[in-house]
Amino acid sequence: MSLLYLPAEFHLHTVLSACAEIEMLPPLIIRQAQKLGIQWLAVTDHNSAENAGALIEAGKRAGIAVLPGMEVQTREEVHLLCLFDELEPALAWQEQVYQHLPDLPNREETFGSQLVVDAEGEFLRFQERLLQTSTSLSVEQVFTMVEALGGLVIPAHVDRPAFSLLANLGIIPPGLHITAAEITPRLTPAQALERFPQLAGLTLITNGDAHRLSEMAGRTLVRVAEPTLAELRLALAGADGRKVWVT
Repeated sequence: MSLLYLPAEFHLHTVLSACAEIEMLPPLIIRQAQKLGIQWLAVTDHNSAENAGALIEAGKRAGIAVLPGMEVQTREEVHLLCLFDELEPALAWQEQVYQHLPDLPNREETFGSQLVVDAEGEFLRFQERLLQTSTSLSVEQVFTMVEALGGLVIPAHVDRPAFSLLANLGIIPPGLHITAAEITPRLTPAQALERFPQLAGLTLITNGDAHRLSEMAGRTLVRVAEPTLAELRLALAGADGRKVWVT
């Protein structure tokens, strides 16, 4: 079986995230991916997957694979990337997350607009509920619930001093099915392991956490048979010839 080498960006935000720039529209994200040679994306807006379908459709037209996902903020204020193979379980997870968000309106003047758009980037509606906040779900609950839907959880930007597993909890909780962790581009994997010995044994990936087009980088290179979540799991485990590198 021949394997593919796919530059990937598994942490990016669209205009649904209030903190993202207005340029983070599906066609512009895909055009930037093409410019950078990125062939595999995941869309991870804050606590919502409402623009995932639009980016998947825009990616299909350009031959770029897109995993639907979400960046969930737990009650401990830890950010976790939740990735799925298909849109249906991602939206099912969205409904569960919405049940655990406070019933508060978005404060546009404070946080910014939360826009739902189509594959062409055309405005459809505002998401009026506050997304940029913590859910009532614990880290352990997110892992359990996402895995029950067939998804994969990767702790986000674990080297950051806020909103990260290590900064907020100080440890990697025992019993979690963690195979990988995300580090920021500020550190190499070797530097991250030296600074955070708790990460030993985990596969480290780097993403741009892109809130603007210039933050997309594609520094994670994945060797897989096809761009699916099952293949990503194998790559993160270094199994069957699959592998992950940070370039």
